[in-house]
Amino acid sequence: MKHVLGFQCLSCKTDFEISEVLYTCPACGGNVDVVYDYRILRNEFQREHLAENRNYSMWRYLPMLPLHPETRKPTLHVGWTPIYNLPHLARQFSVHALAIKDEGRNPTASLKDRPSALVAAKALEYRASVATTASSGNAGAAFAAMCNSVDLKSVIFVPQAAPRAKVAQLLLYGATVIRVASDYDHAFDLCTEASRQLGWYNRSTGINAYTAEGKKTAAYEICEQLGWNVPDWVAVSMGDGNIIAGLWKGFKDFYAMKFIGKLPRLLGVQAEGASPIVDAVELGPQGAGLDGIRPVEAHTIADSINVGKPRDGLRAVQAIQESKGRAIKVSDEKILLALARLPRETGVFAEPAGACAYAGFLEATERGFFSSTDSIVIVNTGNGLKDIDSAVRTVEIPNAIPPDFQSLKDHLKLK
Repeated sequence: MKHVLGFQCLSCKTDFEISEVLYTCPACGGNVDVVYDYRILRNEFQREHLAENRNYSMWRYLPMLPLHPETRKPTLHVGWTPIYNLPHLARQFSVHALAIKDEGRNPTASLKDRPSALVAAKALEYRASVATTASSGNAGAAFAAMCNSVDLKSVIFVPQAAPRAKVAQLLLYGATVIRVASDYDHAFDLCTEASRQLGWYNRSTGINAYTAEGKKTAAYEICEQLGWNVPDWVAVSMGDGNIIAGLWKGFKDFYAMKFIGKLPRLLGVQAEGASPIVDAVELGPQGAGLDGIRPVEAHTIADSINVGKPRDGLRAVQAIQESKGRAIKVSDEKILLALARLPRETGVFAEPAGACAYAGFLEATERGFFSSTDSIVIVNTGNGLKDIDSAVRTVEIPNAIPPDFQSLKDHLKLK
């Protein structure tokens, strides 16, 4: 991987060789970022290569990823999810263009398939016999699927409140599931301790820098699918902060490669009951340090972002600030309203965390964040079938009627 220079700590800015870091910074314990040599990449990889490439998955970007080309990769088709232009909604909200990228179309129905595919491949490079992660459900299901496809044993730690559909996915993919009688943050801590004590390879967000590298491929796709016309804004929900950080890394990569001529602004959205990243952004420059991200007791219907101690919060704050973006929080009530509106208005069925991004867009519109010349992409991070119980809360299930036409007429109040 001659295009990979090494790691840099996001906190103390110390540089390391790839071989010197497995997870976090050896000097201060902060999260690290993969550093690339863009001069080498520009000489070996151009936009023309993408135009000729018929591999419409995340692996079309393999030259931009920290992976040996010959490494065995998961067989499931990850990436190249659809992006839908919504001109009717653009007119309704008085913006130039509006689109939604539906990551619910990935194999296990969430964006988490991207980092999980890359990390499963990295686990093989590290010759791991067991791989693990902490998850509220989506990351675990994704990682279980990717590990299964490369014959790698997985152990997944989930909070007790993880939705049944997500736990079922884990079990069906053959993972060993550890349900922790507490919240995500405690499941994360136990997973970290288990990986340290037992030598398991840990995929968990924040600890493993390669998760952001997998997630950045969604940004690459946005650029390509919009004909290299970068949107003015990208709206996405935040839990640990790794997705928004990964998207920002992707846009910066393509900007450094001169594939795109500008960078978007980021709109990071959290639920009111779990908003430590938004709170840190609102503190201003003093909120950018590790001490600026203050843990909270998280509580939101959006289980995928129900995080009180964001493990990649610093990277998320830095991404929002560097992009000259904004951060916003929305209530659970507005998340559920957005969840109900999304299928009718966009055709996309989202779980609460995905709907949170749309709720944030609606709130930002009301607050006047956007101008009439702005183009916006909303990222739906997961399919609504991941948490059907929340979807049911937004509708009224009809009563059954007798199987005769008169009963139908009576039910429909037809004369």
